[in-house]
Amino acid sequence: MTPLSVADQDTRTAAELPRLDDPCAVAPQDARELSRVFFDRLAVMEEGTADYQYARNTLIEMNMSLVRFAAARFRSRGPEEMEDIVQVGMIGLIKAIDRFEISREVEFTSFAVPYIVGEIKRFFRDTSWAVHVPRRLQEARVQLARATEELRSRLGRTPTVRELSELMCLSEEEVVEARLASNGYNSSSLDAAISGGEDGEAALQNFIGTEDAALELVEDFHALAPLIAELDQRDRLILHLRFVEELTQADIGDRLGVSQMHVSRLLSRTLKRLREGMLTTR
Repeated sequence: MTPLSVADQDTRTAAELPRLDDPCAVAPQDARELSRVFFDRLAVMEEGTADYQYARNTLIEMNMSLVRFAAARFRSRGPEEMEDIVQVGMIGLIKAIDRFEISREVEFTSFAVPYIVGEIKRFFRDTSWAVHVPRRLQEARVQLARATEELRSRLGRTPTVRELSELMCLSEEEVVEARLASNGYNSSSLDAAISGGEDGEAALQNFIGTEDAALELVEDFHALAPLIAELDQRDRLILHLRFVEELTQADIGDRLGVSQMHVSRLLSRTLKRLREGMLTTR
């Protein structure tokens, strides 16, 4: 019997996938079972093909109930905001699908829900603040508010920076920084009039510069650069081909003389290493 080529295997595997007229109508229990089948096939398909897109899109539509389930805990936000919450949750679902590996031997639902909830919470964190501040300062603001209230009740007065630093287990400089960051939670109108000296009053917007869209990436680039430098030459090349030249995994495999599956494993291993490194530096 003649062995099947990789292309033949992908064709046969794609043909085995059920064709669903309305994936959104699949019951959650059925979606759980079907998802295993689709993920199993997706792992051996060539990225970018029509069959790959069908499998991926079907997984997204079948598991939309997970987004509705996760978004339900935020129903107090109101019907208008719920629409935004569901849309943001869909981003988390797509990220979970793209990063899930059937070899993990865990249920996709258990893997996906934290991604969805995390994306929704990130949305609240980024949109609830008038200006963007680092996550650690946002968290320190909450801790500062609790510590201030506790000490005020205990001491009968407003606590000092030193007293707050001792209770919060932070340096006095970090407490001061958290206080300054709290000013970013509320904002004034850009049309607000401020004193302009001899020229009289002027609108606040006249004194505000334009925002650099790439500014938020600076911190990530500084954290990521030494991690990439520690990789060997092959892993750095694969990252360059995938994310700079935007080649598919199959094209990278052809360039390096290895299979697409091998490229996928190498890329997953490298990205996992970089993610873990980024988390430890934050």
